[in-house]
Amino acid sequence: MIKISAKEFAQIVSGELVAIADNEILNQTPVINSKIATADNFFAAFIGEKVDGHDYVAEALSNGAKFALVSKPVSQPSILVTDVGAALLQLSKAVRDRLPNMKVIGITGSQGKTTTKEYLASILSQVGDTVATEANLNTDIGLPLTILRADEKTQFCILEMGARHPGDIDLLTKVSSPNIGVVLVVGSAHLSEFGSVESIAKTKGELIRALPAGATAVLGNQDKFTPKMADGLDLKRLIIGEDVRAGNLELPGGYAHFDLVTPTGRVPVSLAQLGEHQLLNALAAATAAFALGVSNEKIADGLTTSDSMSKWRMQVEEVAGITIIHDYYNANPESMKAALKSLVILTQISGGASWSILGKMHELGSTESERHLEVLNYGAEMGVDHFVAVECDLYGGRGMDNNPDLKETLAQMSFHYCLDHNAVLQLVSNFSAGDVLLLKASRAEKFEELADQIKLQLQKRQEEERS
Repeated sequence: MIKISAKEFAQIVSGELVAIADNEILNQTPVINSKIATADNFFAAFIGEKVDGHDYVAEALSNGAKFALVSKPVSQPSILVTDVGAALLQLSKAVRDRLPNMKVIGITGSQGKTTTKEYLASILSQVGDTVATEANLNTDIGLPLTILRADEKTQFCILEMGARHPGDIDLLTKVSSPNIGVVLVVGSAHLSEFGSVESIAKTKGELIRALPAGATAVLGNQDKFTPKMADGLDLKRLIIGEDVRAGNLELPGGYAHFDLVTPTGRVPVSLAQLGEHQLLNALAAATAAFALGVSNEKIADGLTTSDSMSKWRMQVEEVAGITIIHDYYNANPESMKAALKSLVILTQISGGASWSILGKMHELGSTESERHLEVLNYGAEMGVDHFVAVECDLYGGRGMDNNPDLKETLAQMSFHYCLDHNAVLQLVSNFSAGDVLLLKASRAEKFEELADQIKLQLQKRQEEERS
């Protein structure tokens, strides 16, 4: 963080200094986990539904934290405020305002935010000091944790922005004053919270509407809402896939190779992440970088060398001659279809059978049954060999005989309905060398545990065959 006096810090957050001298210089960054606190941090004591951060102030300071930001009095060095979350946002805005030369990029959308952020971070890190949202800490808590890592040397700050309610992104945008706002796509993720796709579009569009005059809107073209978000606003506009696009796309082994085409030239790019759908995320990052004046060559280098894909996002592993695609960071109908397409491509290369092991997609609201069936139909159209539905009646586990459309779809593939993870494990004996497995579900379904169990069985079977 930038250097400020303790007195100034307290004034910004309307807080009271406790056991900290007015003239002490503070430049520590916040942490919310007391266990990872060091001398470079201060501890933000949030009060959650189950845990009160004030109970961990002593631990944080014993681990080296300089002080704590608290909303309850404590005996340790601290700054007492009314609301810790609000104080961090106030501090973030003050820091942002004091770093006018730092370029801030806000990224939102129903899917692809984290991947786009990581591509863009790979590009911009080659140009100058860059901070970016860690993992997917994209809320009103996560955004301050990112901004407050910036200092006078920081040239770029990349902020992933998520929303659970209308107004969330508007708040984050007004705090961070982005130079560039990126909206990737409006989809059905979080439909249960927002009620309609139109409401989701309005919320994602808050980023664009709250941009300062003269800023740049980088907009996707995959839905009817996003390309129009900058209409009538005093903003520059670039359309992903049009102003910056891909030419000569090839998918050897399921990985995108293409020419990056911008208004200033054309350069080759090879992505290290599986799936054709990664192309749109790469183009979004490239478009934002182009808007910042980054050269085509550095954009291409950043995309090609990016290897920081988040855990459990289209990670490919081979176990006992069988390829496993791990993709359970999150799930929505659009990402399910993209993963199924990659599954089929990899299976065509391996020569085995394709197994789509899919679990529940959460947060779809009243459309859940319809969207699950949509994914099932897509799998049949793509030629998936085995469709495994896990703990999800909506895939047809109940009432299947009364649904003629569903029966027709299931006739096109081998369908397996599994009540739980143990039922999936009963299918492992049917897997053969050359087969490709896709495991995908919403994060809450704990498919990483299922994957570990499948791997253990495959390894055990291989050892028995060798003995």
